[in-house]
Amino acid sequence: MNYKNKMLRDDALKGKTIVVTGGGSGLGKAMTTYFLELGANVVITSRNIEKLQAVKAELEEKTGGKVLAVQCDVRHYDQVEAMVKASVDAFGKVDVLLNNAAGNFISPTERLSANAFDTIIDIVLKGTQNCTLAFGKYWINQKETDKVVLNIVTTYAWTGSAYVVPSATAKAGVLALTRSLAVEWAKYGMRFNAIAPGPFPTKGAWDRLLPGELKEKFDLAKKVPLKRVGEHQELANLAAYLVSDFSAYVNGEVITIDGGEWLKGAGQMNLLEAIPEEMWDMLEAMIRSKKSN
Repeated sequence: MNYKNKMLRDDALKGKTIVVTGGGSGLGKAMTTYFLELGANVVITSRNIEKLQAVKAELEEKTGGKVLAVQCDVRHYDQVEAMVKASVDAFGKVDVLLNNAAGNFISPTERLSANAFDTIIDIVLKGTQNCTLAFGKYWINQKETDKVVLNIVTTYAWTGSAYVVPSATAKAGVLALTRSLAVEWAKYGMRFNAIAPGPFPTKGAWDRLLPGELKEKFDLAKKVPLKRVGEHQELANLAAYLVSDFSAYVNGEVITIDGGEWLKGAGQMNLLEAIPEEMWDMLEAMIRSKKSN
């Protein structure tokens, strides 16, 4: 059995409209691609509309599906409300919200400014909250049922992890939001679940987290009992199942997909304890230079 194979039948998401925040790159793009292949209409959002339009054209040509690209900074509720309206105007309804937009960087916490901490909290926790409230209130007001919210968290949402404290803090909040609303809003016909991925390298995110030689020095596959990192299709398979009708009795669950990594050693970034102070200075300079380019 090839774990890179696609899992569900071709029409598994036919007729559904799915909103994917951060759907234009990395894991968001991988999940969006599979949703389209399974027959869904997909709305992708991010702050960079030019990039989104390029991805829209690419994926529509590749899959034959329909994609709506909407510029939206999930940190701002008014933009999220406008995105909800644009999605409904385009497709008539929205069935699934996938809160995937995120931000992260590695740093000793004492080096973080209050603004740096706020940036991650605002994107990950406030962004998820904004989208969940906007769509949830719309569905309740319209008396629409059979809706799904799927959140992307991380294994250190419940263990914590050094050197990514803003992300760990925000993801823990998203985890609590998922479980709380799974109970409170089930009466409105909504299901809430989450996925906690382990290492699924993407060029953009992992270049920011582990720039330069750090990717070689800290081989995350060595921390995984299966001795490999995840394939994007494996995550897309799980996400497609959780937003499909096949998972209609799954609610309030957080599914870990990490090859056993967190059981082997909680806290993905704890190994960074080995980095000397001089290397942190070099790393900070590299990250700042990337931002300025």
